[in-house]
Amino acid sequence: MSAAYVRSTYGVDFKRGDRVTVNGRPGLVVSFPSQYVGVRFDGEKVTCRCHPTWRIEHAEVSS
Repeated sequence: MSAAYVRSTYGVDFKRGDRVTVNGRPGLVVSFPSQYVGVRFDGEKVTCRCHPTWRIEHAEVSS
């Protein structure tokens, strides 16, 4: 599976390098394992698999 699969199946527009918030935790999209979004949360060393539609949103960009 790939980023294109996740985008077309779940109707999301995440890309590698996007800043996201998952259930209130900020992180960075680093991969697309299986049908999930791989997120490395701030301060963590491991990547977590997150469902593309469960409490995930693009993070607000602060100026």
